[in-house]
Amino acid sequence: MSTRKDGYFLYHSIGQYPEKEADLAAAMTDLGAVWSASNDRQWPYLLGKRAEFIDLWRQLLGAPSGSVTTCENVTQGVHMFLTALPENRLKGQKVLVGEDCFPSNHFLLTRLQDRFDFDLVTVRARQGADWVADEDMIAEWDSDVAFALITWVSSTTSHRVNLENLVSHGRAKGSLIGVDITQAAGLLPFSVAAPEVDFAVSTSLKWMCGTPGAGAFYVHPDLIPECKPELRGWFSQDNPFNWDIDAFDYAPDIRRFDNGTPAILPAAATVPALKWHRDADTDAILAHNRRLSDLLIAGIDDIGLKLLTPRAEQERGGSLMISLGADAEAGRALDDLGRAGFSADTRGATLRLSPGVQTTEEACREVLEVLKSSVSAAV
Repeated sequence: MSTRKDGYFLYHSIGQYPEKEADLAAAMTDLGAVWSASNDRQWPYLLGKRAEFIDLWRQLLGAPSGSVTTCENVTQGVHMFLTALPENRLKGQKVLVGEDCFPSNHFLLTRLQDRFDFDLVTVRARQGADWVADEDMIAEWDSDVAFALITWVSSTTSHRVNLENLVSHGRAKGSLIGVDITQAAGLLPFSVAAPEVDFAVSTSLKWMCGTPGAGAFYVHPDLIPECKPELRGWFSQDNPFNWDIDAFDYAPDIRRFDNGTPAILPAAATVPALKWHRDADTDAILAHNRRLSDLLIAGIDDIGLKLLTPRAEQERGGSLMISLGADAEAGRALDDLGRAGFSADTRGATLRLSPGVQTTEEACREVLEVLKSSVSAAV
């Protein structure tokens, strides 16, 4: 089954850009040559790549030096942050999250509530609604909420929260505020300072076009000194080469969240994608996504399918989620798209389409024709 670069609609899963394969191959060839050489230059090279990865992410987030480090994935990042908070910071308080968060984060929070004795409040979508409304998050967000984990853009509907309103409310309640930016990082502009958040985490997949295992982790500089990560090691120190086992001291900045020898390969493999993103015309990429999304929305309406994604641009990310009514119908449509060379995916009865930098207008029109034919055949 052949696939088409111009028919790639999986940016909500794995991002692509035109020279990705060549860039990634060159980076891995260079790394292989350095790591296999019979000399002592391996660590300066690899640690330099990790530092480059961190700095590129720091620039993207608008974060100051010493506030961004690596993590393996979003779930690990949330765990790193919550388990490092001062003792009893969460005890007897509430942790707030929306039902349409990334499920992996919810799996973690339900386990941590037993250990840290907090009440996990999961805000549900209203009956008949496809996403959790901001006003319902605010209604549950009282002064007992010690920490709120906001999902900037949902992976199930592409609903985008009004981050400014939610953060403003959370500040008034005295809560710590974290945000998972994975589903929009690299497409929509984001800054940890506008609005100001305490914690942010993302992978380098999806619109960032990086590799698995290359997560980025931010903590507000004012909060870092209060945090004492339980998973600590030689890289958690200001001087990693301190070998005195009785003289451990946390690094004064985000490095205290590091631990043993870091996993550098994912960061090194992702540096080319981050450089591509840094040099790209991100305004043009977003405008391209919006233009193709509008074309798809109009076609979805013409076919008579239900759009699960908000229609207003300011209320959605870069993906479109479409209800096909039942799992079998969604599976059939996905098979039909695959046979025509298009890359998409489903979640149950929901078809997910994310047009990105390689996707073309012609491909969008053809996808709509395939969907129309598939839906007609199912009737």
